[in-house]
Amino acid sequence: MSRVLVTGGASGLGAALVARFVAEGHQVLSTDVSAAEPDGSDDGASYLKLDVRSPEDWAAAVQWCEQHWGGLDILVNNAGIATGGRIDVESLDEWDRVVDINLMGVVRGCRAFTPVFKRQRSGHIVNTASAAGLVHPPMMSSYNTVKAGVVALSETLSHELHPYDVTVSVVCPSFFRTNLGDSIQGADTAMGATARQLIEKSPRSADDVAAGVIAGIAKKQFLIIPDRPALMAWRTKRFARPLYDRQMRKIAARARERAESGNG
Repeated sequence: MSRVLVTGGASGLGAALVARFVAEGHQVLSTDVSAAEPDGSDDGASYLKLDVRSPEDWAAAVQWCEQHWGGLDILVNNAGIATGGRIDVESLDEWDRVVDINLMGVVRGCRAFTPVFKRQRSGHIVNTASAAGLVHPPMMSSYNTVKAGVVALSETLSHELHPYDVTVSVVCPSFFRTNLGDSIQGADTAMGATARQLIEKSPRSADDVAAGVIAGIAKKQFLIIPDRPALMAWRTKRFARPLYDRQMRKIAARARERAESGNG
């Protein structure tokens, strides 16, 4: 039985991961930005407010784990928002927001719990990135950038923390059905509408993705790609780069057509 902390645990992939960890008999601390546990939540996990932008909240989470459990086995840095847009449309304020939550939120989590894992000489850091951290479609500059940063951070820490017997994994799913689209803000409303449509029409649920993530964690995989579309996109980029480039440029051409016709 492991001691597990999940950020962004109140909804979406986070909630699905919490439910699966609990079902497997682990001790789970679900955290999210709300001060109170969501109404109707009875998933068997403990709950703690944790805004990933707050160093004080991270310190409180470390204190909670040490006080109640004497440490932590698995840290799942899952909290995040959706964003994106054309480089000349999306605002710098939106860039600041997504960097602060999706990238620096993960950095803060890793920094907070690495001393715990080093003292224990054990632990597993699981960082939720995205297929967008591996393949980089147009009109998604900010989202691609922060998710690629999470992949880079994870690889760095997988080597840095190996002497302490700490495992690091990074999760890279493609679109799946969740409430992530509700977090989309920003000036490029056309891009936001497209992203929400892709999320809502995906054949995959958060629970489908969570099942793949849990399996990858159990195997201590570094790169966890839990669905076939994400895996195929990544393989196309690696092994058929001309085809990948043609696909990306077709997407960009369609976006240009929409913009010039007044629909973007």
